Amino acid sequence: MKILVVGAGKMGVWLIESLCLDHDVAAFDTDLNRLKYLFNTTKLVSHEEITAFNPDMLINAVNLEKTITVFNEIIPLVNPECLLVDITSVKNGLRDFYMKSGRRFVSTHPMFGPTFANIKDLIGQNAIIISQSDDEGKSFFRNFFKGFNLNIFEYTFTEHDQTIAYSLSIPFASSIVFAACMKKQEAPGTTFKKHHEIACGVLSEDDYLLSEILFSPYTLDQIERISERLNYLKTIIGKKDFPKIKHFLDDLRDNIK
Repeated sequence: MKILVVGAGKMGVWLIESLCLDHDVAAFDTDLNRLKYLFNTTKLVSHEEITAFNPDMLINAVNLEKTITVFNEIIPLVNPECLLVDITSVKNGLRDFYMKSGRRFVSTHPMFGPTFANIKDLIGQNAIIISQSDDEGKSFFRNFFKGFNLNIFEYTFTEHDQTIAYSLSIPFASSIVFAACMKKQEAPGTTFKKHHEIACGVLSEDDYLLSEILFSPYTLDQIERISERLNYLKTIIGKKDFPKIKHFLDDLRDNIK
């Protein structure tokens, strides 16, 4: 299969390197420096070269803010049967875009962002494939993800964004609050350092991605749950109520089993 990957950031490069041994892969990025060290890959530097390559699949791996813009730029350059693919963390607006395009598509989400995951060992990590996607495309990505021993889930666009609001908004909001409370002083404790590392990783993400996750229509409910639990904890601490704190901690241990 001829596959064009647009966007040679961390996830784009992972896709290129993972696909190029089994498929005819080309890469396109406006930053030519990102293409320097790619191997077994055709490096495209112009729109004319994209048309000449004539891909069977177009994987859009640019950042979330530019995803639809880049689709609109590249789609006129490829044939009508070319399968469109996105890997975005938030699917807001993409369902309507695909429906209006009339094109075959696969929307997927490898849930192991390069900030924290070990790309060389993905066993046990997760990936989502949107159920409304093209059947042939879904089959392709199921087989691709299985090659890395990923857990594969199939959700609708809405179910995906509800899941992401739960799995990302809670840790993102918690990390943001942690960072907001930090003081400029040495705190050498191991627990603190681990939280600090996670907060640094979260805040290294693109601002647009962070805002899209936090502005999801499903996020506010999760934030209110955090606030409710914090208020309950404040009450227990204020009263120094050991039986209640013990019961609360036991409940938390059950939650994370």
